[in-house]
Amino acid sequence: MLRRRGEKRSKTGLIILLILILGGAIAGGIYLFTAKDFERVPPIIEVPKHAYWNANTPLKIKLSDNSALKSYQIFLNDGKNELLAASEEQMGADQEKTVEIKYPKQGLDRNAKTVQLTVKAVDTSKWNLLSGNSTQKSVTFKLDYKRPSLSVLANSYSITQGGSALVIFQASDDDGLEQVYVQVADLKFKAQPYKKKGFYAVLIAWPFTQESFQAKAVAQDRAGNSRITEIPFYLKPFRYSISWIEAKDNFIDGKITELAEEDQSYMKENKLERLKAVNETMRINNEKLIHSVSAGISEEMLSSWSIKPFYPLKNGQKIADFGDDRHYYYKDKTKEISQSYHLGYDLASNKMAQIVTSNDGVVVAATYNGIYGNMPIIDHGLGLYSLYGHCTSIDVKEGDHVSAGQVIATTGMTGLALGDHLHFGILVQGVDVRPIEWLDSKWIRDNVEKIFRDADVIMFGKDTNKTN
Repeated sequence: MLRRRGEKRSKTGLIILLILILGGAIAGGIYLFTAKDFERVPPIIEVPKHAYWNANTPLKIKLSDNSALKSYQIFLNDGKNELLAASEEQMGADQEKTVEIKYPKQGLDRNAKTVQLTVKAVDTSKWNLLSGNSTQKSVTFKLDYKRPSLSVLANSYSITQGGSALVIFQASDDDGLEQVYVQVADLKFKAQPYKKKGFYAVLIAWPFTQESFQAKAVAQDRAGNSRITEIPFYLKPFRYSISWIEAKDNFIDGKITELAEEDQSYMKENKLERLKAVNETMRINNEKLIHSVSAGISEEMLSSWSIKPFYPLKNGQKIADFGDDRHYYYKDKTKEISQSYHLGYDLASNKMAQIVTSNDGVVVAATYNGIYGNMPIIDHGLGLYSLYGHCTSIDVKEGDHVSAGQVIATTGMTGLALGDHLHFGILVQGVDVRPIEWLDSKWIRDNVEKIFRDADVIMFGKDTNKTN
């Protein structure tokens, strides 16, 4: 009887031991599957999206891991020879690494047509028996040393500081172009395909705050080869007005405070700080919206493009010009409290007068926008946009297709306007330009229509823009 009891206790102890072992195994398994040290996500390898290489520009390889990278190796193989182009061991705690790979001066055949890039990366995880997670990626690059061809066919003869110009050029590459544009200082004006493959048209701008100007057409292929050609222009500097404006109490306590109340971040206790917040910070934020919706240009082939002079307000009289540098002071003219630029051409006629669009287009914005008040913006193609500020009401909505002569809004004094008027603006790929040029039929004939005709004569041997 005593023996049986002993056997029973022994069996119970064995069962408990087995449960403890099983529980420990389960706990250990859960730990292995959940512990950060045993994570199972492999590193990510990012290589250039186009499999072309000019063997001059370094290839940028981006490695990343959700915990940390341990090591990497990068090999190059030309079909006959292979060499280690870059490697690193015991990287520490880096979660991200960008490696630049230069084509070696020795070890590979410079006349090879292709080269294979192989990247191997390992992270610091203790998974896979402490060896970590690993990733490998191989990409074959076609070697391309030839630069694209590029020639300017026609362009506006002159450009005014703050104004616009048209450029038409030809660009091509055997393996295809990555991008074509005109560079003006730090701005890139994207070119739109024009009438047939290899030809491009682009409107460009000379920002009115920049004293100097130089425009260069750029064609870059997928391998990174580029061709750059300077575009000749006769430059017309322009001195914009400087105005000193007294900020009176009724202005600050009225319009400025009214706008600040719409967003408490602008409602500063000190009234002069409030003026600065609305006139500068709010203005900048409002202009970011304008520039973002007016920066685009179609990538579709442009079969034709024409524009009529803008005449948005019947019998409209100019009351303020574009580019005015406005300095505000409070009681003491020697102490400036705020500064801003006027980016439109103000017109006034009757109260709540009808505003029409002079050209077909698509409405890209129809919204309230701070100091601009109720504001529609219309895309007329080729990167040209028209803007209408301070409207009492807007009669169109975003996405609408509008026709020349259509009523789109009525004038008003919404936003930072002290009287009923229209703030009319023109933008070229998000850059504010002189509206007066686009109101002038002679300027359009000389700087737009003539350029299309001249280019078409070169392209087709005749003028195909009879409608312009």
